[in-house]
Amino acid sequence: MTQTTSQDTYRTAEVAVRGGTLHTGIWGPTDPDAPTILAVHGVTASHKAWPYLAAALPEVRIIAPDLRGRGRSNSLPAPYGMTSHAEDLAAVLAELAPGPVVVVGHSMGGFASLVLANLFPERVRSLVLVDGGLPLQVPEGLSDEEVISSVLGAAAERLNATFPSREVYRSFWRQHPAFSEDWSPLVDAYVEYDLTGEEPELRPATRYQAMAEDTADLHRGASLLKALDELAVEAEVLRAPRGLLNEPAALYSPGYLDAWAEKLPSLRVREVPEVNHYTIVMGEAGAAAVARRVREALES
Repeated sequence: MTQTTSQDTYRTAEVAVRGGTLHTGIWGPTDPDAPTILAVHGVTASHKAWPYLAAALPEVRIIAPDLRGRGRSNSLPAPYGMTSHAEDLAAVLAELAPGPVVVVGHSMGGFASLVLANLFPERVRSLVLVDGGLPLQVPEGLSDEEVISSVLGAAAERLNATFPSREVYRSFWRQHPAFSEDWSPLVDAYVEYDLTGEEPELRPATRYQAMAEDTADLHRGASLLKALDELAVEAEVLRAPRGLLNEPAALYSPGYLDAWAEKLPSLRVREVPEVNHYTIVMGEAGAAAVARRVREALES
């Protein structure tokens, strides 16, 4: 492992995994015995989705990798899928955390977190699943590409696009409905980080193949259903009432998660009001709500 440190509480580490190293951000105390969580980002995101949560939890050490195929881990090879991510996350925890931790997973990160808890139970104390982790609500019989289009839409299309300048890419995100009222320097830094290549052919850092394989795994892979069937730690799902484009049709419809909670005794559900799928972690109000749940999990 190699590690670099900045002037404030943020630093980065490189953790050896299959095929190379996983780029990992760390916020908070440098003491390895400090309260620690693992934060796992979504399907087209990076570890730069977590600064709001870090600001809301200054006393907590937050370990947040760029998942395989994303951010500065985007050169790591396939296969992708939840089992591969769980293996990578377990390697990060083995290197950086002395004992089992609370794991916070946003969107696809929630699915990877569940599989991590199933395959490496000694690494996970409890789960906070942020608008993710439970099977997607999509019609039966859709192809993988149809599932990608149905669930992710423009978020997936972006990955195949090129942008002539950083300002054009920033402008693309500024017009995004999810951030129309929540743009901030932290969102700007997230967008700036999410680019590779050189002008005039800049590309988003997430590899389309990684997104496609992972979305297919969420749709028809066996690892998630096994992890849910064998759920052995306390888990809480935080639901955003609005979707990826800030639309009223959320990722999970009202009542859907409650039905899962009735099946799984260790699963609880709470709604975070007035947030969308992005701002539940990338906005002050959403991050504050997640932070409250994390503190409860750390104290239990």
